[in-house]
Amino acid sequence: MIRKWILPVLFIAAAAWTGGLFWFASLVNRAPNDVSTVTEALIVLTGGTERVAAAVDLLKQKRAEKLLISGVNKKVDWVLLAETIDELPDNLNDKITLGHVACNTRQNALESKDWLERNGFKSVRLVTASYHMPRSLSEFKNVLPDIQIIPHPIFPQTVKHNEWWKWPGTFALITSEYIKFLVVAVKHIFPFFHDSFNAETVCEQ
Repeated sequence: MIRKWILPVLFIAAAAWTGGLFWFASLVNRAPNDVSTVTEALIVLTGGTERVAAAVDLLKQKRAEKLLISGVNKKVDWVLLAETIDELPDNLNDKITLGHVACNTRQNALESKDWLERNGFKSVRLVTASYHMPRSLSEFKNVLPDIQIIPHPIFPQTVKHNEWWKWPGTFALITSEYIKFLVVAVKHIFPFFHDSFNAETVCEQ
C-alpha cells in the first residue's frame, strides 16, 4: 500500500520543487521597485565591485546619509577598495563605513543591525546581487523587524537571466541560491532548527 504512494508523492514533490525554482528565477530577474525613496542608510553586501559601485552611486545621488559596506575582507582597507570605484569624491570618505566582521549573509544582517543601532537609523536601502537578494532580505527582515528595508538588486553581467536554464553557470548559481533560500525560510519558520541549519560559515556572497 505504501509503495503505491511513493512515486506519486515523489512526482508531486519534484514538480513543486521545480515550480518553486522557476518562481525563484523570475523573482531574481525583477528590477528594483523603488529607486527614488530616500532612506537614512545604505547597506551593500560584498561579493563583486558592481555591488559596491552601485551603492556608492546611490550615496552620490544622496539617496541616503551613510553607507555600510558589509563583509569586507580584513586585508582590504578603504584605499584599496576605492581603487575599484570611478570618480569617488573625497568628501564621501566620512560617510562610508567598512564592515570587517561579517563572513556570511546572516552575519551581514547582524553586523548591519549593530551599525544601524549605533547610528540610530530606522530605514535602509539594501544593495546586493539580484540572485542573492531574496535570501538577504529574508535574513535582514528576521534580524531587523522594525527597520524599513528597501531592496535594491543589481544585475551582474556574468549572470545570464534570459533563458537562465541554458547557461550551466547561471543554472547552478540560481539553483544553489534557491536551495539556500529554502533553508533560510525553514530556519525562520522553525527557529529551533537554527543551529543545525546555520552551516554558512564561509564568505560566499
